[in-house]
Amino acid sequence: MNLLKSVWLVIAVSVGVPAIAQTSVSDKATTGDSASMNMQILRDKVRADKKLVVAQNMQLTDSEASDFWPIYDAYQTGLGKINERMKNVILAYAAAYNSGPVTNEAAEKLLEDWLGTQEADVQLMRSYVPKLEKALPDMKVARYIQIETKIRAVMRYELASQIPLVE
Repeated sequence: MNLLKSVWLVIAVSVGVPAIAQTSVSDKATTGDSASMNMQILRDKVRADKKLVVAQNMQLTDSEASDFWPIYDAYQTGLGKINERMKNVILAYAAAYNSGPVTNEAAEKLLEDWLGTQEADVQLMRSYVPKLEKALPDMKVARYIQIETKIRAVMRYELASQIPLVE
């Protein structure tokens, strides 16, 4: 399976998140914690699919794999924290957007918060490159960063396409 098809597989799974989230919110009153369980199952599925995409495209030796996967898992944990921050910024934007025209002050705060998540994303990647370089040849480090960047770009595009412009 080539990288593009693999990326689309991850995206196909993750695009269902908004629909499931909407359904889960209305079901929560009747099913209790089943909505949060469904979201956790979906998150786990997306993570597993992403890991499969990376594994299929990295062409790691056994030795490289034993060094790479713990670094990958730690990096994904860091990304999870950044994604949580992004989610909070998006939720804050949704609240501001849904309560009428977004004020200049609210727009400025949202922009600063969003830029902070972008800076944290770059800092995280920079902090993991030396760790990856100890485990892999430079070509494979570049390949991993390229794969990670492509997956995240497609996911961000899908997310951005669902968020209305500030009014």
